[in-house]
Parts: sequence; C-alpha cells; structure tokens
Amino acid sequence: MSTATVIAVASDSNHNFSKITRPVITLIADFGVEGDAHGGKTVQHLSDKKKNPKALNLRQVHLMHAELFDELGEQGINVLAGQMGENIVTRGIDVLNLPHGAEFHFPSGAIIQITGLRSPCKKLNTIHPDLLKAVVEKRADGSVNKKTGVMSIVLAGGGVYEGDNIKVVLPQGAHKPLECV
Repeated sequence: MSTATVIAVASDSNHNFSKITRPVITLIADFGVEGDAHGGKTVQHLSDKKKNPKALNLRQVHLMHAELFDELGEQGINVLAGQMGENIVTRGIDVLNLPHGAEFHFPSGAIIQITGLRSPCKKLNTIHPDLLKAVVEKRADGSVNKKTGVMSIVLAGGGVYEGDNIKVVLPQGAHKPLECV
C-alpha cells in the first residue's frame, strides 16, 4: 500500500478531447464520472462504440500522473490538468507501473479499480505538435512505453476533490501488468 494525492479533477459532458477542471467530481458505481461524456456501463469512447456498442466500459475514469506534466514541461511542452482528457490527476504514485486490478480508495468512500493503460492518440498533437511523440517512448528492445495514464472502473461512488489523499490497494496474488484498454 502507498499514498498518493489528487492534484486536480475534471469532467466534460461533451465528447471534447480536453475536460474542464472542477473543485469536485462525483463517481458513480458501474458508471464513471457523473455528467461526463465517457460515463456509462457500456463503452462510450466514440471509436470503440462504433466497433462494439455493447462492450463493457473499462474506461469510465481516466487517471494521469502529474509527474508526466513535469517531464513534458522540461521538454518545453506545457500541459494543463484536464487538457489530455483525464478525470483525475495524481501525484506521488507511479500509475503506469501499477498492476491490473489495483484500487484507489478516496476519503469519501469512492473506489476505482485500474483496468489498463490509456492508448494515446494523434489528437494529443492538437495540444502541442510534439506531444504524441513525447508520450510514446520507443525502447531499444523494440517495446513501447505509453505514458498517457491509466483507465479505471468505479467500484464505489462518492466525491473526489483536489487535495484528497488516495490509498492505493494492490491486488492479492501475482500481479498482471497493464495493457492498453
């Protein structure tokens, strides 16, 4: 177990790429963020919905680590909270290396469970022309490190506020690495 902090929360009722930062978002079990275009029991991401509209929504809540914003800033790419479409920005936990099934517990009683990595898309370059390249790292061994946060589902509802502490609970047994969802 470890502790992280919520730096910002965001949502948007329209299918815009970026989301609006807010003082609080409300998580709803088996749905996602109240009033957010990506909330729903079944998939809401527009391209995924065209492929299989009845698929379960494993992308109810998008989390991003503020440390990525720091890294991008050092490269001259300034990104603001919510701009990359995330609902929750964290600091103090390496979200990309969490195992599948890790849970984030918030003071309100809300709980989300990590389902996988967010797959980056070319729309990132609307924020900065080099952003997609900066968040997709090709390693010498041929593997690719995608740094655009993680996706999750809501297990228990409640409010999430800027400044909240997050209790991270790892799953029991062997840890399964995250894949894109």
